[in-house]
Amino acid sequence: MEYTRLGRSGLKVSRIALGGMSFGDSSRGFTDWALDDDAAEPIFRQAVELGITFWDTANIYGFGTAEEIMGRAITKYTRREDVVLATKVMFKMHDGPGGAGLSRKAIMEQIDASLTRLGTDYVDLYQIHRFDPETPVEETMEALHDLVKAGKVRYIGASAMWAWQFAKMQHAADLHGWTRFVSMQDQYSLMHREEEREMFGLLTDQGVGSIPYSPLAKGRLARPWGGNTARSANDPVAERSFSDADKPVADAVQRIAEERGIPMAHVALAWVLQNPVVSAPIVGATKEHHLPDAVAALDVRLTHEEIKTMEEPYTLRMPIGY
Repeated sequence: MEYTRLGRSGLKVSRIALGGMSFGDSSRGFTDWALDDDAAEPIFRQAVELGITFWDTANIYGFGTAEEIMGRAITKYTRREDVVLATKVMFKMHDGPGGAGLSRKAIMEQIDASLTRLGTDYVDLYQIHRFDPETPVEETMEALHDLVKAGKVRYIGASAMWAWQFAKMQHAADLHGWTRFVSMQDQYSLMHREEEREMFGLLTDQGVGSIPYSPLAKGRLARPWGGNTARSANDPVAERSFSDADKPVADAVQRIAEERGIPMAHVALAWVLQNPVVSAPIVGATKEHHLPDAVAALDVRLTHEEIKTMEEPYTLRMPIGY
């Protein structure tokens, strides 16, 4: 395993992050393919054995059950001080005034609920899951700053928004001397490169690390085009995100993987890792080969020609999920 600082912060993370959206109680209706405690056990054990110390989840995953499972896993398979634990806040957890959004009330209420589910008294990285247009950015940034000062949160991060929105929030923090974001969790893969337009330049300028989600385009870059899995067959977000126009990208990855004699996932993830603004791609593992494949990508060095071959077929699109 390789380790790096998250942006220009002092926080050291593994270069592969374990994603928490794969875990939860499927009976709660969040996803049909989520793993419960028993099914997730091999994944957590592998993460520990492989040196993956950066674990990311969110309150909305499994409607709280993903946090519960990850919290129990930390207690069972490792030590709290050996994990960089990240979670998120924004999406609706209940109908009350503190059940959603980034108001001071919601942030204060939801961090306490997350800490209870995770079985800890602090999280290392607390991320806003989206931009909240209904709450003044000053209210959000001051509330996050207060969580840091209270010791409930060590660092703060953001996720999936326009570059101008992120810049506005960082500026508010600078004006008032509040805690700044150290990370941006954005969608980035060979099939979704829109963050290269403005966000990545801003992150570089601000010293913020990118921790991309869906670095394998929700699995579409890990297998030949047209192959289906239990997740892909039940993931409406993926259906909206990708189309047959992306087939040439997958075909290029497959061709290079076959020439090298390695899995497609190694090649596609190596491409994400070679971007200097990327600190740690987030891998949502549901099978025992997923994490070893991700770690193996750290040793893959792509040539200029290979990179060009995979990038050329890219189709411009509107960002999904903002």
